[in-house]
Amino acid sequence: MAAASDKSKPYIPINNLVNDGWSKDDEATATCFCGAVQLAFPTSKPGLLDTFVCNCTDCRKITASMFATNFTVDDKYLRHIRGQSNLKSWANSTTIASGYTMTNYFCGTCGTLMYRVGAGFPGASILRVGTVDDLHLHETKLRPRVEQFVKDRVDWFTGVDGAVKADASYYTPAKEGWKSHI
Repeated sequence: MAAASDKSKPYIPINNLVNDGWSKDDEATATCFCGAVQLAFPTSKPGLLDTFVCNCTDCRKITASMFATNFTVDDKYLRHIRGQSNLKSWANSTTIASGYTMTNYFCGTCGTLMYRVGAGFPGASILRVGTVDDLHLHETKLRPRVEQFVKDRVDWFTGVDGAVKADASYYTPAKEGWKSHI
């Protein structure tokens, strides 16, 4: 397991059925579990906007977990390598704290949630860190900078060390220049 200990090099184990993910200095891939959908995303600014853990009740339910680990990408830098036509979408505003519609994009074959697009954050997509093929990026470039909805966090999770904490949403939606907040 020597490759896994050197965080400066990509570590891409067999973590989907196609196993063709890659990672470069400025771009990497995110792939669904079955491999039908693959995205390329930036790993640094200006395309990588921010990284965060969300403890909101919506993220808890949609991920079937106690929190979601996310990163936000400027849509100008997000590329669909394959499977865009295989994505299914479902939108909702009822459970979203801001009241704005959040559209979820899932692989139509295996059901993996690939990203979300919030009406309150135009021009950006929220990707799930768990879909990223290079596991070292989870601990390095995609390590959460912010932890939001701390008021909804489960007691057994003490939070992300060193992250900026917010009781509700850290981000202010639908305002001109919202990206400058990050």
